[in-house]
Amino acid sequence: MRRRQDLLLGALGVLLALGLCEAVGRAGLVRREYLPPASEVLARAVQLAGDPLFLEGVGATVRAWALGLGLACAIAVPLGLLLGSVPVVDEAVRAVVEFLRPLPSVALIPLVSLLLGSGTETKVALITYASVWPILFNTVYGLGETDPLAKDTLRAFGFGRLSVLLRVELPATAPFIAAGVRISAAVALILAVATEILAGFGEGLGIFIAQAGLATDGTRDVLAGVVWAGVLGLAIDMVLVWGERRLFPWTPEHRGENPRAAAAR
Repeated sequence: MRRRQDLLLGALGVLLALGLCEAVGRAGLVRREYLPPASEVLARAVQLAGDPLFLEGVGATVRAWALGLGLACAIAVPLGLLLGSVPVVDEAVRAVVEFLRPLPSVALIPLVSLLLGSGTETKVALITYASVWPILFNTVYGLGETDPLAKDTLRAFGFGRLSVLLRVELPATAPFIAAGVRISAAVALILAVATEILAGFGEGLGIFIAQAGLATDGTRDVLAGVVWAGVLGLAIDMVLVWGERRLFPWTPEHRGENPRAAAAR
């Protein structure tokens, strides 16, 4: 019931926003060169779904997003487990981590482009760098929240450090890692599109938006590209949230969503 209510409220908010944009555009309060009616933007977005070149660009953006996010997971999860499990290592690299974390990934675009060129490698490198931090810190935080009684129980039965990590700490940290991946997925998509926009050439959804912005009457295409970016982000988030509900139904945020399962437990 709560999920249905959230969906209805979300759909209502979208309809109200689209209706407001439509009314403002039709009434002439804002010039159509700056804000076309929402109906024209949505029609153009639907029309782009039949453009093979546009879909190829979207596919290039999604590929860079997936590669960057996958590399970020492969780096951040083991590193987070190491930092969270070995305090000496955490203290040794804490200064380096705190120095690198605040650096904005967008500011690194010129340097990375100079080193790697303007292809997929640049996008993947920047996406990986930006996506590592939420997963890394969520992993470390999750290890810190592991029940000490469960760890002490396994140690009392003679289990070693690795066994405690695999049997208790990693399963308890998995929901935190999943939340970090969901945050990083949004960051990765934003950075993929932003890198393409700033690069200005190549292929991708951001390239389409950048080239449309240079056209004489390209506002409609720019907004249609933004709609596609929003739809991609929404679809990715919905898939990841669905995966979290299926994999971790015992977590507090999902426990109340299935009363029948809760009663069975």
